[in-house]
Amino acid sequence: MASSTISGPGSGYDTQAIVKALVGAEKAPKQAQITDQQKDTTIKLSAVGTVKSSLESYRAAIAKLNNVAAFNGLAATSSEDKNIKVTLGDGASSGKYVVVVNELATASKVTSKVFEGGASGKANATDEVQTLTINQGDKSYDVLVPGGATLQQVRESINTQLSAQGISANVLTDVNGGRLVIGSNTTGVDTDITLSGDSDLVQGYDKGQPAQNAKYSIDGIAMESTSNKVTSAISGVTLELLAKDKDKPVTVNVASNTDTLKTSVQSFVTAYNALMTSINTQTKVTATGDSATTTAGALTGDASMRQLVNNLRSELVNSSGSGSMSSLAQMGITTDLKTGLLSLDDKTWDKAVVKGAGDIAKMFTGDNGLVARMTKATETYVGSTGTLATRVTDLNTKLTDLTTQQAELDRRMESLQKTLTAKYTAMDTMIAQINASSSSIMTTLNSLNNPKSD
Repeated sequence: MASSTISGPGSGYDTQAIVKALVGAEKAPKQAQITDQQKDTTIKLSAVGTVKSSLESYRAAIAKLNNVAAFNGLAATSSEDKNIKVTLGDGASSGKYVVVVNELATASKVTSKVFEGGASGKANATDEVQTLTINQGDKSYDVLVPGGATLQQVRESINTQLSAQGISANVLTDVNGGRLVIGSNTTGVDTDITLSGDSDLVQGYDKGQPAQNAKYSIDGIAMESTSNKVTSAISGVTLELLAKDKDKPVTVNVASNTDTLKTSVQSFVTAYNALMTSINTQTKVTATGDSATTTAGALTGDASMRQLVNNLRSELVNSSGSGSMSSLAQMGITTDLKTGLLSLDDKTWDKAVVKGAGDIAKMFTGDNGLVARMTKATETYVGSTGTLATRVTDLNTKLTDLTTQQAELDRRMESLQKTLTAKYTAMDTMIAQINASSSSIMTTLNSLNNPKSD
């Protein structure tokens, strides 16, 4: 087999191999340093990103729990969901109510006269700009109607200009032509829409039915609301009136529901454990082989991780309860000393609920509740300027710097290779010249030692 080694013509040595070996020896220490740092930085970047994502998920999970409805141990039901929908809020308490819906709150709607041509019909048959003024309550809105504007164009102008005010328009078309219909999503008495101005749309428009309040009764007490979403009739309870039925009373029941309370508490425990498991995975030290050797996690010994865990654990033991509950342990939540994970003991929980379900809710909710304090304790770690985001930025900057170092090293080694190649080529050429001269001298000497015979 032919050899791939190319020897110098003068020296007979593989000068390319010599150059490669010298460049490799020069590059190896710095290359090893860059490679190790790139590997370490990449691993840390992944670990910090994992913890950052877990912390954001934890905060999102507990944010959903920071309301009385999640922890108050109450549940609201309606005997007819299709007529009345019930939701709980702050300040709710147990109770049963009989609600009868006599009338639903309605909004105003006015209709223009018929214009030939449907949606393409001329809402302004002149060449002059007209003004359509839409009045509702004590407010008025002017809509300019250019000369020759169609019903469709007026509709689009109204919807563009007045959508934020809750006023909208549409065009109804039949065999007779088109009509502009202007309505509002504001319900209740004194919200009627009227039209004025010099627009052709004002002439002969139909005012429709007046807007009215919702009329209902709670336990026989007649009541009214400008909206079908009633938020203040029963403390902490929102009634959404969906259909009227004078002859069919709806029973609204707000009663204790320990299942709701336990589900919320267990959700907190689950969210906390998910975060701690993520942190533990990145910071633990694992024994390998015969346990004489250990492997450290990507963030083992990391100061920011220690501080985060300390902040979380500190809030767990920080008493904020009142009444019969002053600690998580009293409701059956305990901490594993080795892993830091929480667990909920059912037997202790069942006793605690009987003793003080309301006090359990107070421990978790409110400005000084556990959820709010946990949120505050982790505030500096999240967001674009938080500790973890800053760590990610710093690590990415380091990777960029290492990439720059790698490029610079490659350039220097390429330059070194060219320099050494030139030197060894020159050396080999010189040796070839010396060899050639030596051969010529030897030939001359040999000829002198062997004179020609006569």
